[in-house]
Amino acid sequence: MYQKILLAYDGSREGRAALRQGAEIATALQAETHLLAVIRPMPNLGFSDGMVSDSYYENERKQYQGILDEGVAKLLSRGLQVTGHLLYGEPVQQIKLFAREYNIDLIVAGHRHRSRLARWWSGSLDVSLLDDSPCSLLIAVLDENDQN
Repeated sequence: MYQKILLAYDGSREGRAALRQGAEIATALQAETHLLAVIRPMPNLGFSDGMVSDSYYENERKQYQGILDEGVAKLLSRGLQVTGHLLYGEPVQQIKLFAREYNIDLIVAGHRHRSRLARWWSGSLDVSLLDDSPCSLLIAVLDENDQN
C-alpha cells in the first residue's frame, strides 16, 4: 500500500506524535522512510543581507540539524532504516516538492491546534498541504502517549 513514507518533523510535541505514528506505520509496512526537517526563511526584519542573515541561518541550521538527528535516532532505535533530509524554505512547499521528487506515497505530519484567528492570520498552511498534497496525508493528533 504505502511503500515510501515521508515524516515531517520539527521536534514539537505534535511533530513527535507524527514521528511515533509514522514509525508504527513504516514498521508495519516495511516502508522506505524519509524524515524531513525544514528551516523557515528568515523573517523580514528590515536587515540587509550579510552578517545578520548568515548568522541567523547558521544558528537555524545547527538547531534544525539537531532536531533532525534526534528524530533519526528515535527511528533507528525502533529498527527502521531512515534517511534524514534538511531543507530550507516554506515548510509546506518543501514538503510537497520533496514528496513529488521522491515519489512519496504517504506524508505524516503533526497538527497544532490554533484559533481561527491564528489560522486566518498565518494563511493556514495546514490547509494548503491538504489541498495540494501529491499523495495521501496522515495528520497525527496528540494522544496520551505524546505527553513529553
